[in-house]
Amino acid sequence: MAKQWQTIESVDTDEGVLELRQRGEKDYLITIAGRVLMNSTANRSEILLSELTCNSLNNKNNPRMLIGGLGMGYTLKAALDNLPDDARVVVAELNPAVVKWCCGPIAHLTDNAINDSRVTIENADVAAVIRKADNEFDAIILDLYEGPFEAAKERGEPLYGTDALRRSSSALVQGGVFAVWSEDPDKAFEKRLVHAGFTFQRHRPGRGNRHIVYIAKRA
Repeated sequence: MAKQWQTIESVDTDEGVLELRQRGEKDYLITIAGRVLMNSTANRSEILLSELTCNSLNNKNNPRMLIGGLGMGYTLKAALDNLPDDARVVVAELNPAVVKWCCGPIAHLTDNAINDSRVTIENADVAAVIRKADNEFDAIILDLYEGPFEAAKERGEPLYGTDALRRSSSALVQGGVFAVWSEDPDKAFEKRLVHAGFTFQRHRPGRGNRHIVYIAKRA
């Protein structure tokens, strides 16, 4: 008989109850309003997102990276595994509870990546961090639980809309990398990328039709 999920901690948010759940010794979930956001056994797209971003930096010295969304820390861990010792990584995470969990009950999943000396955590909306930046980052990774398709519903405009993409371009150095996780291919988003001055490649983490990784470069 399969073991039942146990709630480790829950927090009220504007979008519903945010929960960290555990089953057995290795399986963890983060859910919001009952919807699964992250799963400790399904993280290939997050890892690929970071690996492709770091590869696109072409061994740049002293790279500065911004990651939007901490999740369970897999995107951050993969970035640190592929960045040099002189790199600096800023992680913008809106919910303090997620930071707390990555420092505590699920820290072992990523070898405590959040406490790496190269990492700075900002309790902030990544869109606000991008707005303040000017030619500051060599790479920006958006690994959020809602991808570009949300722009069509207006909620995604601050990150994936036309003006938002121009702001991300301004936040990057020339030739900087803009990497985005998406649920599915999004032709409208691809057009907006081009209009904002990006070239891009689209990748699938594995077989099948699940999830997309966009790697764009500021022209």
